[in-house]
Amino acid sequence: MTSVGFSEPGRIRPLTDRDRFGRVIERPDGADFPFYDGVPIELAVWRWVVVWAACVAGYLVLTFFPQPGNLVAIVPRTLFVAIPLAALALVAGRHWTALFRRVGRRDLLAMAYFALLNIVITFTVGAIVSMLFPVHPNTTIAAAGEAGSLDAVALYIGSGIQLVGEEVFTLLPFLAVLHLLFAKARLSRKAAVLLAWAASALWFGAAHLPTYDWNVAQAFLVIGSARIAFTLAFIRTKNLWVAAGAHILNDWVLLTVAVAGLAGASALT
Repeated sequence: MTSVGFSEPGRIRPLTDRDRFGRVIERPDGADFPFYDGVPIELAVWRWVVVWAACVAGYLVLTFFPQPGNLVAIVPRTLFVAIPLAALALVAGRHWTALFRRVGRRDLLAMAYFALLNIVITFTVGAIVSMLFPVHPNTTIAAAGEAGSLDAVALYIGSGIQLVGEEVFTLLPFLAVLHLLFAKARLSRKAAVLLAWAASALWFGAAHLPTYDWNVAQAFLVIGSARIAFTLAFIRTKNLWVAAGAHILNDWVLLTVAVAGLAGASALT
């Protein structure tokens, strides 16, 4: 039986329920990823190049914009979100909002679930990696408990904005690779999703190399493993808000541990 979402006109290739993962991975609600299969619109390869370049531009602003304190850091963190979304709006018009769906009660529960799942995954992988390789602390986490009240509030606000940006930074390339593999390389939807998932995890891990003093094992194994949970949140719900919410909950737990002066805070992902 064909899903409601999969029967929409304008699709590049017709799909059925067998092209989806089971209900454990994807909700049986007919919702699908935007853009990769011509719905709501198809983005040409050059448009994806523009979007991906904007992700890099936002990352460079976040990395090199002077940040003497967390209050000032809100500016580059906001640009980190705004630049890629502005590029998406430029090439997709009003359809850029397809990344974001309304958040319901079960989406809030999903945020909590995937945040907890990520904490379990990253702490487990982190413990293993730390036994095999030297690791470096995340300076943002390490310094969280040393700031004054205003700076701490700015850190929570700025980090929340940045983490939305990290999901935009990761999931737009995920959709770009998904489109290339599914629409151009003609792979099956399942294979394209898995490969795009892996590619975006490597992309996300590589972006964290400077944060961890170019520690390859830590960036790709520990931080890259975070994409198991956060990208899965998007795969399940097709809603960037859910992935971002899980990411924010995860990191704010670690920030709160650090602000409270407790041991055991892990890296921001």
